Amino acid sequence: MRKDNRPADAPREVRIIADQLDYADASALIEMGRTRVMVAATIEEKVPHFLKGKRKGWVTAEYAMLPRSTKVRSQRERAPGRISGRTQEIQRLIGRSLRAVTDLHALGERQIIIDCDVLQADGGTRSAAINGGCVALALALKKLMDKGALDEMPLKNLAGAISVGIVEGEVLLDLDYKEDSNAETDMNVVATDTGQLVEIQASAEQRPFRKDEFQELMQMAETGIQELIRLQKAVLKEKSMLFMAYA
Repeated sequence: MRKDNRPADAPREVRIIADQLDYADASALIEMGRTRVMVAATIEEKVPHFLKGKRKGWVTAEYAMLPRSTKVRSQRERAPGRISGRTQEIQRLIGRSLRAVTDLHALGERQIIIDCDVLQADGGTRSAAINGGCVALALALKKLMDKGALDEMPLKNLAGAISVGIVEGEVLLDLDYKEDSNAETDMNVVATDTGQLVEIQASAEQRPFRKDEFQELMQMAETGIQELIRLQKAVLKEKSMLFMAYA
């Protein structure tokens, strides 16, 4: 039995609260168990230099763990050119995941920056950031539509993410920090509301894993992601944002 009495195939308790910040163009606070991530979206009426004149937009992300998000204080990553490899890898994953479900041509020549700050970490911070980031992105795009700046909704699908792993020979969904630290196999999966895959990150930590174990991990992850996307839809519906594309 897991420490929070969850079955192997059960996610942690998840809560997403929209519009938590007064000054961001859109925001969402997501809690997955004891992991908490604040996500803020910023709309910029410009694009990176490599997209100038190409009549398409860009969605990017920045990720940071606050110094006391863990039991021991970590150093704040202040200089943009000196962030850790882990931070770079996670924020690139978030950006790729959100761009995969966005029609960048429909966005026009503007950029949306998704800032993901980990308030408290207990495993699965990258998954939480993607789930919260998708909600914040949808809210920011809805704001542009309400202003008449967009003719159509660029977000064509919702994206969800969750971790799975093998711990002491058992396949588990949504690993907390202790489970993740002891996992024999660690895997993160990103997929859409239509079941299409966006990214799979899988690593054998202690032993190689078999193809049948991979299939079991994938099946469990896909079920968990659809549950998270149902929660995203519920949050967006409260904001009168349940577009036909997400039905």
